[in-house]
Amino acid sequence: MLHPSTAVMPNCGIMDSKKVLVTRGTGFVGSAIVRRLAEKYPNCLITVVDLNPPRPQQDLQERVQFVQVDVTDADKVDEAMDLIKPDIVLHTAGIIPPLADRFRRRLEEVVWAVNVKGTENVLTAAQKVGARAFVYTSSCCVTTDDMRFQYANISEEWPRTSTSLIYGESKAAAETLVLRASNDHTATCSLRPSVLFGPGDCQLLPSIHACIAKKETPFVIGDGFNLWDVTHVDNVADAHVLAAENLTTSQTAAGEAFFVQNEEPITFRDFCLAIWAHFGHVPPWEIHVPKRLAYFAGLICELATWATGSSTTLSRGSVQDACAVRYASGEKAKSILKYQPRVDLKTGIRLSCEEYADRIGVKLPRTPFTPKPQARRL
Repeated sequence: MLHPSTAVMPNCGIMDSKKVLVTRGTGFVGSAIVRRLAEKYPNCLITVVDLNPPRPQQDLQERVQFVQVDVTDADKVDEAMDLIKPDIVLHTAGIIPPLADRFRRRLEEVVWAVNVKGTENVLTAAQKVGARAFVYTSSCCVTTDDMRFQYANISEEWPRTSTSLIYGESKAAAETLVLRASNDHTATCSLRPSVLFGPGDCQLLPSIHACIAKKETPFVIGDGFNLWDVTHVDNVADAHVLAAENLTTSQTAAGEAFFVQNEEPITFRDFCLAIWAHFGHVPPWEIHVPKRLAYFAGLICELATWATGSSTTLSRGSVQDACAVRYASGEKAKSILKYQPRVDLKTGIRLSCEEYADRIGVKLPRTPFTPKPQARRL
C-alpha cells in the first residue's frame, strides 16, 4: 500500500472553490480530514470550527481559517455558520467518554449535550444557510455498543442499538437526526468508523503501549481469537472526502449510513503484539484468564470503586469488550462511495508506532522483534 504522504489522489475538481466547514477540525479525525482536503483540493476554502484552538504542532495552513465555537451553543453556531456560509459541512465534533467511564453513566448529560444537541445545532444551522452536503462522523458503536450480541461481518442493515452504553446511544440518536434530515436542498450521510488509530492517537496506542511498563502484556482475557475492526485515521479522512464528493454530485449516498474500516479484521491480541513488537517487546509467556473469572474480578472492582468513589479500568463491561467479536462488511462503502482503504494495517501500525515513539522520546529498534516459535503458554 502507498505511504499516505506520497499517495497521489487525482484532483477531479469536484470540490475546488467550494467552502468546506469541518467541526472539531483540530481533533484527531478532523485534522486528518483537513489535511486530506488540502491535499486533494488545494483551491477549496476550508474553515475549522472548534472549541479548542489549534495546538502549536498542528500549525494550520494559511488558507485554512479557524473559528472558535462551542457546538453546544446554538446561537454561536448560527453566527459562525452565517459568517462562513459553507457549501459542505463535515461534522466530526463529539465526545468519547474516557475508558474508566465507558461503562458507566456518570457523563451521560455532557455526552448527550455534545453528541446529540451539538449535532442538532450544527445540522440546523447548516440547513439555514443552504449547505448542500452534510457528512456526519458517527461510529460503529451505534450498533456494537449493544453488549448483548456478537457482530461478525455485519452490514448497515443491522439495527441501531437500543440497549447500550451512553456513547453508542448518543451517536445513534444523532445519526438518526442527520439521516432523517436529508433532502433535495441539504443531502446528508453518516460514516461509522471502527476503533481508530494512527499518528496523533491519544487513546488506543498509548494505552496498549502502557501495558509494557505495567507488565500486563502476558495476560489474555478469554481465548484471544475474537476478531475486531480497526481503522487508520487517514482512511477515515478519505471516506469523508469521498462522501462529500458524492453528496455534491450523484447523491447516491444521501440518507445512508456506511461502515468504514481497514477491512482487515484482526484479533485484539495480535494488534497489541504488533504494537509491542515495534517497541522491542515480546511477552515472555501468556496467561489466559477465563472470561467468567475476569468477569467476576470486574464485578469486584466495580463494587470497590463504588464504595471508594474512585474509577476502575477493569469492569464487567471491559471484560465483555475484550472478548467481543466486532467487525463489519465494507461492501456498501465500496459500492456507493468507491472507498478503498489506502493505508493497510501493517503500514498503519508502523507509522503510528513511529509517530508515538517520537512523541514520547523513545527510539524504536531498527527491526521489530518477533515472537519465538514456541512461546510458552500458561
